[in-house]
Amino acid sequence: MRGAPRMGWLLLSLAIVFELSGTISMKLSESFTRLVPSLLMFLFYGISFTCLNFALGYMEVAFVYAIWSGVGIVLITVAGYWIFQEKLPLGSLLWIGLIVVGVIGLNMSKNGH
Repeated sequence: MRGAPRMGWLLLSLAIVFELSGTISMKLSESFTRLVPSLLMFLFYGISFTCLNFALGYMEVAFVYAIWSGVGIVLITVAGYWIFQEKLPLGSLLWIGLIVVGVIGLNMSKNGH
């Protein structure tokens, strides 16, 4: 079980990367009017949920889901700005900053700090 925490983090990281890929593919699918991005969306989300499911074998559900969703929100916001040239008002940045603080705080509380 020595590598268990690392395996949990690896699986959670992969789940986040594939969730981000699925969300980008969803945007590129243009409401299911483009075949390849639509198919990729299902593939990436399927892989993401599979990795998330396996991560739950090593970590607590509340922690895993909070990290997965919080980091995913931040990453897709950045992707929306850089890839799709979406607007990112200052107020939105402040709220996203709170999500980042929450994820960090949750991680610190998990480690007993």
